[in-house]
Amino acid sequence: MSRVGKKPIVIPSGVETKITPGKITVKGPLGEISQAVNPRLEIKKNDNTLLVERQSNQKMYRELHGLTRNLIANMVTGVSTGFGKTLDISGVGFKAAVHGSNLLFTLGFSHPIVFPLPQGIKATVDAKQTQVVLKGIDKQVVGQVAANIRGLKEPEPYKGKGIKYSTEVIQRKEGKAGKGGK
Repeated sequence: MSRVGKKPIVIPSGVETKITPGKITVKGPLGEISQAVNPRLEIKKNDNTLLVERQSNQKMYRELHGLTRNLIANMVTGVSTGFGKTLDISGVGFKAAVHGSNLLFTLGFSHPIVFPLPQGIKATVDAKQTQVVLKGIDKQVVGQVAANIRGLKEPEPYKGKGIKYSTEVIQRKEGKAGKGGK
């Protein structure tokens, strides 16, 4: 049996779950998320815990067991505390600003880049305009938006200019070294 799949999911106070065949909806102080669930997987609710059980021991259901449990646990965490990603911008003149539901980036191109934020994602920029914090209730959407923003100007290994995750370490390379002249 899946080690991850058999762990119970603790539901904090203020979070409600609605289980229907093939779907689960989790509602909390930050919002509401729904997720489709394979009908062969059974979700049982006991007081303030959820438990995911599979009816069949076939390979597909063994694989889905732990995945489904983690997706539901991420939904519960998202509606109660939320998820966040922090991006650092480094480079001379590189900066970001929030304009309504858009992020405006100046990244050394001939034009500023306007990045529209999807629904449910909030962004804040620090006073120096070099750090962007993304917040939302859906872990997958927050991670995908952060990856798309990082893709606008990936950090390069020579000078370290670009957009990187705050926890990311860029392996720096040595530039052109003198090869010992004539």
